[in-house]
Amino acid sequence: MGLPLSITGLSVSSKRGRLLLSVPELDLPAGSLVGIVGASGAGKSTLLYSLAGLLEAEGKICWGDQDLLGLNSEQRAGFRADKIGMIFQDFLLFEELNAGENASLTALFRPRRERATLRTKAAERLEFLGLGGETKDRNVVSLSGGERQRVAIARAMAAQAPVLLADEPTASLDRAAANRLIEDLVNLARSSGTTLIAVSHDQSLISRMDRVLTISDGIISGDRKAAT
Repeated sequence: MGLPLSITGLSVSSKRGRLLLSVPELDLPAGSLVGIVGASGAGKSTLLYSLAGLLEAEGKICWGDQDLLGLNSEQRAGFRADKIGMIFQDFLLFEELNAGENASLTALFRPRRERATLRTKAAERLEFLGLGGETKDRNVVSLSGGERQRVAIARAMAAQAPVLLADEPTASLDRAAANRLIEDLVNLARSSGTTLIAVSHDQSLISRMDRVLTISDGIISGDRKAAT
């Protein structure tokens, strides 16, 4: 099940003191599917990476009962490992590993007693995404862009993290592959109750979200239900 999100007084500034992002208040229920749209440089990725605790910020970002900004860097890393899966537009896969090994990479950083379960979950996610059987044993360099992005999704969700953050997940894909990925990603998030927040210019993905936030010049300038 996903985690609810509550933001209060969030601000992110550059090293020179320029305000990059300001979110006075935002609340999302657990299991929400939320799209973030806006022009390049508007602050979309800044918001997404703040939600992952990857940027220094002021205010409160509460995932459930945990204020992410009240943790030190080591604690934030632990929280991400347990609670947040991330999908990047350039996949970030290890080319020397096969699909199954990439999908289960999280297991290497977990206690030994948890590793077998995580590898099983990774295999299940790959199967759900159509990459089971012999495909999971193929080196990722032999996979198409859409297949590699599915491996990245399986990796992000193998640990059954309640939150999934995606940064332009279809940007590197052709239209047909992107459409298949959107269907798989949305179905997987809904079936597991995951809270999904996706930055995207892809209206096909945005239209499948429950809610759409528009970021302009570092502020939320629009908040609407997605078109159906």
